[in-house]
Amino acid sequence: MRTDSSPGTLPAREHLPAAGAGTPVLDVVIPVHNEEKDLRPCVRRLHEHLRRTFPYAFRITIADNASTDGTPQVAGELAERIAEVRAVRLEQKGRGRALRTVWEDSDAPVLAYMDVDLSTDLNALLPLVAPLISGHSDLAIGSRLSRSARVVRGAKREFISRAYNLILRGSLQARFSDAQCGFKAIRRDVARVLLPLVEDSGWFFDTELLVLAERAGLRIHEVPVDWVDDPDSTVHIVRTATDDLKGVWRVGTALATGSLPLDRLARPFGDDPRDRDIEDVPQGLARQLLGFCVVGILSTLCYLLLYSGFRAFTGSQTANGLALLVSAVANTAANRRLTFGVRGRAGAVRHQAQGLVVFGIGLALTSGSLAALNTAGGDPAHATELAVLVAANLAATVLRFLLFRAWVFPDGAEGTTAAHTPAVPAPHTPAVPAPRTPSDPADHDPRDFR
Repeated sequence: MRTDSSPGTLPAREHLPAAGAGTPVLDVVIPVHNEEKDLRPCVRRLHEHLRRTFPYAFRITIADNASTDGTPQVAGELAERIAEVRAVRLEQKGRGRALRTVWEDSDAPVLAYMDVDLSTDLNALLPLVAPLISGHSDLAIGSRLSRSARVVRGAKREFISRAYNLILRGSLQARFSDAQCGFKAIRRDVARVLLPLVEDSGWFFDTELLVLAERAGLRIHEVPVDWVDDPDSTVHIVRTATDDLKGVWRVGTALATGSLPLDRLARPFGDDPRDRDIEDVPQGLARQLLGFCVVGILSTLCYLLLYSGFRAFTGSQTANGLALLVSAVANTAANRRLTFGVRGRAGAVRHQAQGLVVFGIGLALTSGSLAALNTAGGDPAHATELAVLVAANLAATVLRFLLFRAWVFPDGAEGTTAAHTPAVPAPHTPAVPAPRTPSDPADHDPRDFR
């Protein structure tokens, strides 16, 4: 898995500024391999649609990756006949490799791609890229699994698509709904930061890109699409599924081991309202409380199980101390990572030491409760002991959260990693040509759209 650092943090999102004609705003890439039959009608149809409906300058790039049929000749002919079309030839096969090559070289501020079969209705293209132009979102995907999508395809492909997305949700905690739809877009400044982290060069490329973007805290916009299955698709389902599962394992392992520098990309823009210092509004309090409650419930269950185990061969005070010590170490580690968002090993020993001080306070509360119970009841039942301990732990938990938030992890969750990331100047945002008006039909050679 690639662990090399990205080119730098990202500037705040802004609406791409309108300027004079020149650089295209949108570069639509069509990756192809042996598609001489479908390429010509696809490009002409897409060009006509963009010419009629897209209000900015655009480009269509044919990314031919190692075709062995007449695809290169068709691509070259289209590039000669239509001014907004260019052709790029790669000598190695791989959809991801083709997209990476074109996107890294493109000067357009918004980059997109679609499959050559045009299974997705082109009316979704403008809604796909509009949030990227406005600065609202960082990536955009077409979704065939959205409730308002209209999809015509066989049961086999439907099952495979839904099963794959369930795997992504279960193994990589992905929240986007459709990873495989060949209809996606990304801002160029975001692509330049994320692409160095993406390793796959085949069909898993865009899934890996989406997973890393989501884990980095970037915003992914989803557009319901109208989609009709292409019965002549040349995609090898079994081979693609196998490669995708290998990719899921590789990315999952990299995320679990922390070998990806995603902490540098977390909240990269600095325009998240949760990052703002607003008077009398504690930062991230609701999210921290939720995470702390979840960790606390699991820690309490762990503590009670340990206490019951230790109590079988030792006294109540010793069993309480041992159980609380083990659960306190685990509780501090879990809250450090999950509740307060502290990554890396820096300060871990100090946090554990402070956590043990908090543990001592909890120990005093619970031990005092047990001592009071034994003084009052003589030989209380085990169930009574557990009930008293639960009540004492609730009081200790409230105090623990306040001490964790104010003393152990005073920087809070969201800003901990960002605070240590040096600011970098925002790179120059390419000027975007002013909206273009549809050309007069007389300006175009009618032979171009036969």
